[in-house]
Amino acid sequence: MPNGNRAGGRTEHTDGIDRALVVMAHPDDVDFACAGTVALWTDAGVEVTYLMVTDGEAGGDDRTLDTGALADLRRSEQRKAAEAVGVHDVRFLGYGDGRVLPTLDLRRDIARVVRRVRPQRVVLPSPERDWKRIAPSHPDHLATGEAGINAVYPDARNPHAHPELLAEEGLEPWKVPEVWLVHGPSPDRFSDITDVFDRKLTALSCHASQIGDVAELGEALRPWLAEQAVGGGLGEDRLAEAFQHVDTR
Repeated sequence: MPNGNRAGGRTEHTDGIDRALVVMAHPDDVDFACAGTVALWTDAGVEVTYLMVTDGEAGGDDRTLDTGALADLRRSEQRKAAEAVGVHDVRFLGYGDGRVLPTLDLRRDIARVVRRVRPQRVVLPSPERDWKRIAPSHPDHLATGEAGINAVYPDARNPHAHPELLAEEGLEPWKVPEVWLVHGPSPDRFSDITDVFDRKLTALSCHASQIGDVAELGEALRPWLAEQAVGGGLGEDRLAEAFQHVDTR
């Protein structure tokens, strides 16, 4: 896969894309997974919306805050992180952290946002477990990926799925042409984030309740991102975020 950067403000990964929706389970998931790519997209003029299924109230080891206070803090952290990469629309569904299941209700709630935002691309966590690196396969991530792909296909495009969305809320069906999975088993899209890696770290640094030493985290991320860059044919001196493309037309 060639380098995604190109002169003229657009990139090969944003041509034809004006709106993207990133659906993740917890605050900070998007920043670990694809904040660099999002920075490239917003720089190219793409309007990006974040949708967090939970408020992250069960995240971290802090025992001084109750769940309500921690949820407030994590929502605030995510909004600040979003601003660091040019995202100004951050939404939360308020499902219980650690208790997400791919229910019809969650499918409907994600489909509702898809119909409202009308994105040409949706980014989701992979619903497939990664047995080599278990951390990305948190059950909330898997459930969000499963519900999210079902919300894209068939729910958001089907006028008879969750009929209240059309009959009561006036939300017309919307067909999303493609989904990009993070941590998918067969990555085939590689986004060169070398020049915006500092902005990815800035976004991650906003999650102070979850991350202690951001510089140390950056050094830990570099080898992984460099490995992905090599795998994507971008070169040994580059850093890349990887995705699996799903044609949902």
